[in-house]
Amino acid sequence: MRWRRGRGVLVAAVVAVVAAGCTVEQAEPKGPMPAPEQGLERFYQQAPQWGECDGFGDPDDRFPPNAQCAKITVPIDYAKPDGPTAQIALSRIPASGAKIGSLLMNPGGPGVSGLSMSGIANRTPLSERFDRVGFDPRGVGASTPSIACLTPQETDAERAERPEENTPEGIAAAEAENKEYADKCVEHSGDALLAHVGTREVVRDMDVIRAVLGDPKLSYLGYSYGTKLGSLYAEQFPDRVRALVLDGAVDSSKDPVQESLHQAAGFQTAFDAYAQHCAKEPDCPLGTDPAQAVARFRQLVNPLWDKPAETTDPRGLGYSDAMTGVTQTLYSDDLWQVLTLGLDELRDGRGDTLLQLADMYDGRRDDGTYNNTQDAFNAIRCVDDPRVTDPAVAGRQDTEYRKAAPFLDDGRGTGKAPLELCASWPVPNSGNPHRISVAGLPKVVVVSTTDDPATPYQAGVDLAAQLDAALITFQGNRHTAALVAGDECLDSAVIAYLVDLKVPEPGLTC
Repeated sequence: MRWRRGRGVLVAAVVAVVAAGCTVEQAEPKGPMPAPEQGLERFYQQAPQWGECDGFGDPDDRFPPNAQCAKITVPIDYAKPDGPTAQIALSRIPASGAKIGSLLMNPGGPGVSGLSMSGIANRTPLSERFDRVGFDPRGVGASTPSIACLTPQETDAERAERPEENTPEGIAAAEAENKEYADKCVEHSGDALLAHVGTREVVRDMDVIRAVLGDPKLSYLGYSYGTKLGSLYAEQFPDRVRALVLDGAVDSSKDPVQESLHQAAGFQTAFDAYAQHCAKEPDCPLGTDPAQAVARFRQLVNPLWDKPAETTDPRGLGYSDAMTGVTQTLYSDDLWQVLTLGLDELRDGRGDTLLQLADMYDGRRDDGTYNNTQDAFNAIRCVDDPRVTDPAVAGRQDTEYRKAAPFLDDGRGTGKAPLELCASWPVPNSGNPHRISVAGLPKVVVVSTTDDPATPYQAGVDLAAQLDAALITFQGNRHTAALVAGDECLDSAVIAYLVDLKVPEPGLTC
């Protein structure tokens, strides 16, 4: 789940893709295939044409030699199955042994490509017993048509802009910029696509994917925003669920204002943990007193508001990019050393490391082009959530956000704030916050990390209660952990559940 700055930003679980040869023993699916809804038969009964992955994914992606890719067709509007269609990009690495079925996976976002997910959990029982399948949700990555809003040049210019002040003039300017951005999304993507890129549609696409893969029931691993996909799939198709693992939970009962404030508090907790860790080093750029870390941090970044730091890249490091780069490193304590390097450079007047981190976060390639992660993120969240259209609510949210995360507070709060991008969005929202209530769902698993900055621990506790799921608590400072943190306790429990449907012991903590 991405943190939100202005138009919003995100990161997904990091997965390693490792090449491994395999031989495949196919097994027939167990149980009857559910009948598709009338009018959708041609989508459910299509056969993927698997082939090489050249041309799929980002140009910088490297697929294992045994990866296969394909595209399948889905209706853009499920209420109009004879209307325009979209193509969903899939990748898979076939099972190396006796196959249970397919394991569909999503890394989070929204807006993040999931094709590389097929390389997760190499040389484990999962790679032996499942075809591991990744997919790009509609409008994202290699799926077409693609969500597009800004050109690379426009994105560079937007990132370099100094944030608007929360004065009446600054608020009006920021809202005008949001309206301009929304208009560009309509110009490049079309409002017909924008109206149908939400979680509501992706869940329907996942059921088509399940069917074309030949699975009567879905086995699924979702991280971050991927937990929202999994939980809403369970709500809509409970009788088609075999196994779900949801790691880094998004609690769909929370509205966007609540979610942003909880996320701000989570990142402040991560920053405080980093500051305490850094203070043990004599040359910590934030000093050796953690109580002064926020003040020292603001002394480093506030000058960037008016004067970017020098970088080898001629763009320089402006304030917004610096904050993006810093927040990128707070997703996992594995990146704290990189944050120290970036702040050390900033102390010396340079911003190369933080700019590089911001480029990674925003999907900027070496040639200056971008993937569509940011535009897709904005489009999806604006149709998934109700809009804040009351200026008083926006002002209170800004004030509370600054209190929840002092390290993100630039000191320019006025009690007022611009309405966020989604208030200007050209199509209505198709989703609303609600508690999930499901009858007949098999036991599923939720993983929640104690000091997860992006999806706080309590969200996982609450989601597990709604789904009557088994909860695994992971103790750590990171966003998502199963099969990516290298923890044997957690990984063995998740694998045993996915392979053998062995439910973790109550209260399991790793």
